[in-house]
Amino acid sequence: MAHPDAHAQASRPKPAPAGQTPARHAAARPAARHAQAAEPRSAEALSVVGSHETSHGMEQTITRKTLNRFVAGTSPLQVLGATTPGVSFATADALGLDTYANSLYIRGYNQSQLGVTLDGIPLGDQGFINTNGLDINEAVTPDNIARIDMSQGGGALDVASTANLGGALQYYTLDPRDTLGADVSQTFGSNSTYRTFGRFHSGVLNQTGTKFMASYARTDAQKWKGHGNQYEQQANFKFVQPLGDRGQLTGFFDYSQFNQYNYGNISLEIKRKLGSRTDYFYPDYKGAYLAAQGIFPAGWDQVSSPTDIAYYDAAQDQRNYLTGLNGKYDLTSRLRLKSVLYAQVSGGDYEFTNPYVSSPNGAPMIQQADHQWFRRVGGTLALQYRLGHHDLESGVWYENNDFTYAQRLYSQPLLGEGTPRKGTGPYKDSFATRYGVQMNTNAFQYYLQDAWHILPTLRLHAGFKSLLVTTAGGAFENNETYTGQSMLPSGSLTTAGAFLPHVSLNWTFLQHHELFFDVSRNMRAYSYGGWNSPVAWGVDNQAIFSQLRKTLKPESTWNYLIGYRYNSRYVDGVLNLYHSDYSNRLAPITSGTLVNANQTFLNVGSMAMWGVDAGVTVRPLPHLEIFNSISYNHSTYGQGIYNAGTYYDLKGKMEVNYPSVMYKSNVAYTYGDATLNFNVYYMGRRYLSYMNDTSVDPYWNANLTASYDFKHIPHVAGLNFSLGIYNLFNQEYISAIGANPISGDRQSMFAGAPRQFFGTIRARF
Repeated sequence: MAHPDAHAQASRPKPAPAGQTPARHAAARPAARHAQAAEPRSAEALSVVGSHETSHGMEQTITRKTLNRFVAGTSPLQVLGATTPGVSFATADALGLDTYANSLYIRGYNQSQLGVTLDGIPLGDQGFINTNGLDINEAVTPDNIARIDMSQGGGALDVASTANLGGALQYYTLDPRDTLGADVSQTFGSNSTYRTFGRFHSGVLNQTGTKFMASYARTDAQKWKGHGNQYEQQANFKFVQPLGDRGQLTGFFDYSQFNQYNYGNISLEIKRKLGSRTDYFYPDYKGAYLAAQGIFPAGWDQVSSPTDIAYYDAAQDQRNYLTGLNGKYDLTSRLRLKSVLYAQVSGGDYEFTNPYVSSPNGAPMIQQADHQWFRRVGGTLALQYRLGHHDLESGVWYENNDFTYAQRLYSQPLLGEGTPRKGTGPYKDSFATRYGVQMNTNAFQYYLQDAWHILPTLRLHAGFKSLLVTTAGGAFENNETYTGQSMLPSGSLTTAGAFLPHVSLNWTFLQHHELFFDVSRNMRAYSYGGWNSPVAWGVDNQAIFSQLRKTLKPESTWNYLIGYRYNSRYVDGVLNLYHSDYSNRLAPITSGTLVNANQTFLNVGSMAMWGVDAGVTVRPLPHLEIFNSISYNHSTYGQGIYNAGTYYDLKGKMEVNYPSVMYKSNVAYTYGDATLNFNVYYMGRRYLSYMNDTSVDPYWNANLTASYDFKHIPHVAGLNFSLGIYNLFNQEYISAIGANPISGDRQSMFAGAPRQFFGTIRARF
């Protein structure tokens, strides 16, 4: 599959095979100049893995073929977690779409510490309740992703991100087809899952090459435990306009709405004493009402804090609008201009019933809703120049983000005297605002890099980036009765990194054999938020914030990677050794209840990470492919900390949430028009607490998909039926882990989904 920007490969060079001269003057050829991530011909049919065709150096590519091996609509994060060494993804639902219950780690770095873009549009921090971007599940319909480029080193310098500490994910969308047509699919599954997807291609409309596509996806499913539906709808639009033979303009628009009842958090104690299916009371308002008064269901007295599971419901309703304009134009045969302009408006409501606070009418609980809104605009501009054996590139990125967050309280009715408030809204007539936070952020990034073709088989990449991020604002409203604080934090913080270098080397020393080396320094801007606690920058009051400003330093890392890759017709293999030195690691320490969480960010100093990934793919027979990988990671904290006057010796303790050992295997076989794919992975033990005195047991998860292509159907270009089984052996396990205590247990984990069945019919016209 062609790269969407042939020149961009300068930042991630792929040496030519031994003895072959790379085409350094591809810019003079229009066909190569405007190569796009075109939709592969077999995009709508299940097929065997093909990612070895484009993976090279520090970068791995997940193609549309690989994405199609999973149930239609499956999150790309779910695919990454099941197929890619070093990636850990956990979720509460089979498709991986519940943003509240998702957790992604790549070589010890979580989703809030990665650089993520979509067609060059920065997607910001990927944590729940995003403050400056958009979760990939909400940014684009999974069916419209052409491929994913994953860098597990330091991430490319041209990736626009203020969060990147280690690695980057770059998503590219499918282009409209050149011919008029449509793609439709219908999925049915367990728990009343219904998913409909349709995509229209205009084909080339005029002599200038104008074309577009528009798609709509609707997913509605019941939760597999408890009650409540998880409803999502999403619309994508993309147009492509060639600019003669010198460039191209593309535009992208995304609308998404995620309206979901959430899964209930559990603790190790709850799992052991009450079981993994413990969930919210909804729609049993009477049961929740009594529990809020201390009258609990039978058996709940076994749990040390039964009130902390006495919630009526929890839900979220997110609405997002994202648009981007991407341009590439050759000013000369050697000089190219690239630009991306984008804008996003997002709003969300995140709800809990709170049994710790009574309504003014006397009901023993309230509806507590966090209301989020932000608007961001920005753009990138880059120049690429080819000078002899050098590919030079320089670019800038600027973004302004305005973020508002408020927590409001709403009365619930007395038992038998009214209808309980709906978890997904509408929200009106609040009786109090607990707190409000407003932030404005200006982010600026500059980079300069050179890819030097020392030899046809040896390429050196070197460059640096500079980062400047300033956030100002804080609390604009504080209800001391509910926050317990006389003054919430306000002020400003600036993150500055003038010289963040990145050097890599790729050497194809023999045909099929490649060695690569990568070293980089990264920095993460200070984060902020307001979820479930009156916090800004991770502290609860002005005095603590004023003190922290004097000593707080931004998180930064040095990442080192050395690897070997072998690619051939019958065997692909890769071995990566990596090390990271982490400075000023900010650990989010959480205490309190779910709805009244107290979160403190403490500097645990340095952190050392060592790891190895190894993977091999063999194709012993035609149409048979077998992939196996194993990953090992050893990440330890470097010093102890004081929390609330108590000293905790964290030195030598293992990193929370990320397993030391992971194993993954995939077998894909095609016989005629039938395809079978079996995937299994092992997730090792993960520590829950920073003191490592509590942990989550390891588990296996297996998935099976089978499909058949029906051919020679009148008026249909392609018809496919597939069956997918998630958690084939019906394993019971803890999936995602949320907030971490410094010691002991915490109700912040999610149970993994049991065995689920899905059937999909796809048609192409």
